[in-house]
Amino acid sequence: MNKIRKGDQVVVITGKSKGTRGAVLQVLENKVLVQGVNLVKKHQKPNPMRNVVGGIVTQEAPVHISNVLLFNPQTQKGDRVGIKILTDGKKVRFFKSNGEQVEA
Repeated sequence: MNKIRKGDQVVVITGKSKGTRGAVLQVLENKVLVQGVNLVKKHQKPNPMRNVVGGIVTQEAPVHISNVLLFNPQTQKGDRVGIKILTDGKKVRFFKSNGEQVEA
């Protein structure tokens, strides 16, 4: 079970996008793609077969998963996440600061 999943709201804690909040677009091996975070410019060649226009494109680059924290709506801050097993055997994520369960 992953502690950070697609669609989660996360806060970046280091790097040039420090303090920025965004939704996770994609989870890779040990990196995440966050909307509006770590923007880079890519020089793209035109490809008429795929209907792609050439030029300089701004897009998100992956951020290492250790550089983001899950956003806790109650404390309005980033928070560490743990995994616990309930009595019925179901695994759930919870915030380490207050023990509240993550809504998913």
